[in-house]
Amino acid sequence: MNKVDVLSRLSEEMTAALHCAPQVSGQEICCDPLQQMRSDYEKGRAFWNEGGPQMHEINELDVEYEGGHVRTRLYYPTQRLQSPALIYIHGGGFIVGSMNTHDRIMRILAEASGAVVIGIDYTLSPEAKYPQAIEECVAVSQFFLKHGHEHGIDCENMGYAGDSAGAYLSLASYLWQRDAGMDIGYIKCLLLYYGLYGLKDSCSRKLYGGEWDGLTKEDLEYYQEMYLNSDKEIDAAYYCLFNNNLSENIPPSFIASSEFDPLLDDSEALYKIFESHGIECEYKMYPGTLHAFLHYSKVMNASNQALSDGVNYFLQCLKYQ
Repeated sequence: MNKVDVLSRLSEEMTAALHCAPQVSGQEICCDPLQQMRSDYEKGRAFWNEGGPQMHEINELDVEYEGGHVRTRLYYPTQRLQSPALIYIHGGGFIVGSMNTHDRIMRILAEASGAVVIGIDYTLSPEAKYPQAIEECVAVSQFFLKHGHEHGIDCENMGYAGDSAGAYLSLASYLWQRDAGMDIGYIKCLLLYYGLYGLKDSCSRKLYGGEWDGLTKEDLEYYQEMYLNSDKEIDAAYYCLFNNNLSENIPPSFIASSEFDPLLDDSEALYKIFESHGIECEYKMYPGTLHAFLHYSKVMNASNQALSDGVNYFLQCLKYQ
């Protein structure tokens, strides 16, 4: 009852996006509520993925690793010219989402940057528990570091990008490689959009979140329960990233947040930690927006601006290496 009246404070274009979103819930009833959620999410995102940039080439590739294989999708905005690459990790609370649900986002990033964008179709939870998704993302990253030249990629000039759970997985995957002594010099920057990084309680979690964004207190607890093996992992250094060493050996980072997101304080805390330790970073909060606003580029200037801001940051990082 103490939450802010978020819907009355949204920007006009954010409100318009909510009003034109397709009603897909329950079109096909599944016996399993989680499968219903996944089906609804895929159908809803299909509307938002319509249109957008056309690619010169799109290929899919299975990356083998000791735990099995991971499906990836490579977006080429131009012909293969040993281009830099952005490894994109999609959001969805660990339990929904795919390369399809984030297709337009990846095409926009590819066209705007001229880089190859590599989407990762990591295994969702609860089928995969922590830290499997991180291990899969690391396996894909190391594969393209070693074999990217075979796929038109400049292996020494890559970056991570991700939204929500994908932003967390981007940072966690980088930290995993750093702490394991793997080669990390190829990652030139991180583009982190409205991620969750480990706060258990915060002002923004108290004030925001509702049925409009699927981020109520109960929703967040459910996503966590599906992802973790047990409550004992809540403080694990690759789940609560604030329990990891964020003070050194971090690449330049663009940290983006949305004004009425219960995860807003995660992004602000991450930025302040980086800034205080001299980590090169830029923080930008997009006014009047909700969590997941990147999806609404068909009708929202803020979505396109946030993607453009990230691309410009990536290109600047490449320029000054």
